[in-house]
Amino acid sequence: MRRKSNRYNEYLFVDGYNIINSWDNLRELSSLSLEVAREELVEIMAEYQYYSAIKVIVVFDAHMVKGNSGKKENFKDIDIVYTRENETADQYIEKVLDEIGRTKRVRVATSDWMEQQIILGRGGTRISARELKAEISDQKRMIKRKKNTENSKNELLIGRLDEDTLKKLYKWAKDQE
Repeated sequence: MRRKSNRYNEYLFVDGYNIINSWDNLRELSSLSLEVAREELVEIMAEYQYYSAIKVIVVFDAHMVKGNSGKKENFKDIDIVYTRENETADQYIEKVLDEIGRTKRVRVATSDWMEQQIILGRGGTRISARELKAEISDQKRMIKRKKNTENSKNELLIGRLDEDTLKKLYKWAKDQE
């Protein structure tokens, strides 16, 4: 069941460029278009958030962009943060972790070993890019299995109906089109 964004008990911060550079499909996309790779990552994380009920915040480094004051967006209930000039994604995540890491469950997706150690020291837990990809794949398999089970149950129920009832149902469905 989905929860409203202000009611999440768990948060997942995603170091956007670290994940893009760690996943083969996103790294390939980024060589063609970094914007497309970012959009694909956000789409993947939006689906993950929807099914996991974990609030996802994707953070992209923009610290090398001169005069950048930072930017926050929301897309499909995913918070997307572009850091300001002279602020890395790691620094932004650490700052927020200091604010909420002791009161909420916070995980950070990054394969940066040094950042993982800092996260652990500030009350968060870490998940590597590889582990996140595996978790998302597991979730997709579970959803597919659940859907197949539901379809099988529905087929069994329909199979128990008499021919007259089935005709009425098919006629009703056709009338709804």
